[in-house]
Amino acid sequence: MVSRDRAADSVKSLWMKWMICLGGMAAALLYGVGPAFAQKSGGVLRVYHRENPPSASILEEATASTTIPFMPVFNNLVMYDQQVPQNSLKTIVPDLAKSWAWNAEKTELTFQLQQGVKWHDGKPFSARDVVCTFELLLDKAPQKLRRNPRKSWFTNLDFVSAPSDSEVTFHLTHPQPSILAMLASGLMPIYPCQVSPAQMRSRPIGTGRSSSPSSASSSTSGWCATRTTGRRTSPTSTATTSTSSATHRRRS
Repeated sequence: MVSRDRAADSVKSLWMKWMICLGGMAAALLYGVGPAFAQKSGGVLRVYHRENPPSASILEEATASTTIPFMPVFNNLVMYDQQVPQNSLKTIVPDLAKSWAWNAEKTELTFQLQQGVKWHDGKPFSARDVVCTFELLLDKAPQKLRRNPRKSWFTNLDFVSAPSDSEVTFHLTHPQPSILAMLASGLMPIYPCQVSPAQMRSRPIGTGRSSSPSSASSSTSGWCATRTTGRRTSPTSTATTSTSSATHRRRS
């Protein structure tokens, strides 16, 4: 009987030691990560990745090796709500576009664009940049993408027009509601007209809240970006003041 009581006491003592140890570890972790949540604008974001991206051009690449590190540099027309765990047409929210509407036949999708947005080089974003992006994807631009893995997505897209600097219309040969979901993908950033595809592979210019100051090709497996805020969901406008060296940006 005594030996059983001693065994029980021993088990209780060991259990209490484990609980005290685990409690101490939890407190140490909370203390250690606490300052990380006090994020401030400005500074440098370092992302240690599984490999060097083949290039910085999301439109020319097909894997997460490029999209994960370089999505913060860019904005889409629309994107999926990052607070909703499952993507659907109902979770698509504005990004560079502030609103959109279909015509009665569902063959024209018109976007009203955000105003006051600037590229990292200081030039204003306009509807013409959207047209240039899709001329690249449709292989209608004077300069060509080296690879075009998403060209087959837009076989139903006839052309994109820009009636004004703040409005752009997608003209489809047949109704295709799914095109909105494609545009919300992390693989569909908008590129600037004034930057060549060659430069976008190594020194991309975007509207996102992070800029890429260095080439995608590096001798290390880390990627470095100048960062102005902690989220990608709002494009940079003239009302946004950068605290980084680059004046001027998630998807999860």
